[in-house]
Amino acid sequence: MSTSSSSLEGRYVDRLAEISGRRPFLVDLVLAMALMGCATFGSALTLPGTEPPDQDRVAVVLMGVSCLALLRHRAHPRAVLAVTALCTIVAVALGYLLTPLLLAPIMAALYWLATLADRRTTRIYGLTTIAAMTIAAVFSDSMDQLSLVLRTIGPVFWLLLPLAAGRLAEVRGAYLKSVQARAEHAERTREEEARLRVTEERMRIARDLHDVVAHHLTLANAQAGTAAHLARVDPEQAHRILTDLTGTTSSALRELKATVGVLRHPDDPEAPLTPTPGLSQLPDLTASFKSTGLTVSVTAEGPPGPLDPGVDLTAYRIVQEALTNVSKHAAVDAARVHLVYQEAHVTITVTDDGAAAARPGDPPASGRGFGLIGMRERAQSVGGCLSAGHRPGGGFEVTTDLPLRPRPFAPVPASSSASEVDQTP
Repeated sequence: MSTSSSSLEGRYVDRLAEISGRRPFLVDLVLAMALMGCATFGSALTLPGTEPPDQDRVAVVLMGVSCLALLRHRAHPRAVLAVTALCTIVAVALGYLLTPLLLAPIMAALYWLATLADRRTTRIYGLTTIAAMTIAAVFSDSMDQLSLVLRTIGPVFWLLLPLAAGRLAEVRGAYLKSVQARAEHAERTREEEARLRVTEERMRIARDLHDVVAHHLTLANAQAGTAAHLARVDPEQAHRILTDLTGTTSSALRELKATVGVLRHPDDPEAPLTPTPGLSQLPDLTASFKSTGLTVSVTAEGPPGPLDPGVDLTAYRIVQEALTNVSKHAAVDAARVHLVYQEAHVTITVTDDGAAAARPGDPPASGRGFGLIGMRERAQSVGGCLSAGHRPGGGFEVTTDLPLRPRPFAPVPASSSASEVDQTP
């Protein structure tokens, strides 16, 4: 019950604050009229056996001045408090009984002072006003029948009440502002994190599609060109190459279908998934280049350590892209893949002896792909590094060092990633 009543009260307070923000003068005018009625009625009250003062009009004028001054409480809260306190003190000095109704204007002024002014100003003006009203009550003739304790406690209690209420309202307002600020900050953080995740996912999708499409299309193009060249000279060899071309395109379609299927149904446990490529499939990968006229030899040093699935896939994709670049740009018939397994990482080197012209490490021309950027991003995504460049003795070399377990990495600049997405493989 208490929780629901507090919630209802909070809604009414918020509603009143909303109306006050839209129509401040109208709200202040209604409050001033209500306080004027309370003060005027309070000036007519007396203790039993006593008569009210004869200056009824004076009391109405004093309370009217107090309530009119309240209309300026937003701009001049200290001056408004001084005016209402002075009018109330004059009324008490004229013999009017000091009641909560008579104190209504000054109580409102104290409340608004506590909500609008700083603590030091509120303390100084509030205590001064309470002291002045207490002294006026002590020496008032209208309260001679009351003891000194009652004359003192009454004004102090009624005037401390609006100060405490105003301070609580200020604290509540500050709390609501802080809650709103935290909510806005959390919303901005969620939006930024969502955008970052979308960007990272786009880059990952771009790299996967690049690896699948670029590799298989390069093989298919080389196989088709070789078959066309041998069609008249060696029809049987051309037929074998065309048979391999069918297998290449079928493999491309399978991998592309698997990639798109994962993207369309990422949470579907029944979606058919092909095994994740890894270094264990290097023999099949190197064999696929034979029909293009490229012979790939693979050597290894050290005992192969267990690789994390993500690292294993990264290593495979880097070798795949490096060999694809050799097939596209090197104009050679041989390439070498060398793996060095150590305790915590594996080093992979792909080399060839091709010509130095038009190599993928050179500044890309218009329409040329950015496969090296994708390889470097893949290596960095698992905490590794990659370097590529011309060899001193001729040819080209791609070297990557990958940890056996992925580590945090520094994100690649967005401009580089965006360039890869925008370019054709």
